[in-house]
Amino acid sequence: MFTFYVDDDIQLKLLEKRDAATLFKVVDHSRSYLREWLPWVDSSTTPEDYHPIIEMWLNQFAKNDGFQVAILYRQEIVGMIGYHGINWASKQTSIGYWLAKGYQGKGIITKATKALVEHAFQELELNRVEIRCGVDNTKSRAIPERLGFQQEGIVRDGEFLYDHFHDVVIYSALARDWK
Repeated sequence: MFTFYVDDDIQLKLLEKRDAATLFKVVDHSRSYLREWLPWVDSSTTPEDYHPIIEMWLNQFAKNDGFQVAILYRQEIVGMIGYHGINWASKQTSIGYWLAKGYQGKGIITKATKALVEHAFQELELNRVEIRCGVDNTKSRAIPERLGFQQEGIVRDGEFLYDHFHDVVIYSALARDWK
């Protein structure tokens, strides 16, 4: 199975159906924390609910349309990161990520995101990578800002979260600017 080594502590790995219970447990323990910014958190209420989702992610990988991988920190699943899809004609993708409560401040998402951006530009030869975050989600916004992405604008009411819309900020990095 595909595993990407970011550093000695952080690996990114494709999930298999046998990982469903572990993934569910990680999400469930951080459910109220994750729910503040992620619209999908309440859609899975049992480990078995992740079986078709993991299958979908494996199909995405097999079709060369991006991937969704678990973030392992010291061999423990602590979040997810991935390319939402790849527009091969325009040579661009967008990255999404989340991290379980209690793992912030260790550089995990920053390092994982940097690894995916470098992979997008160097291995996939893409030209553009986007990251979209809730305007008020300062922790998520810190990642593209720390990595030198450019803020392009704000999409008003860009995402619906459970019972309300919120604004979304768009960041981008281009291959020619990436060092």
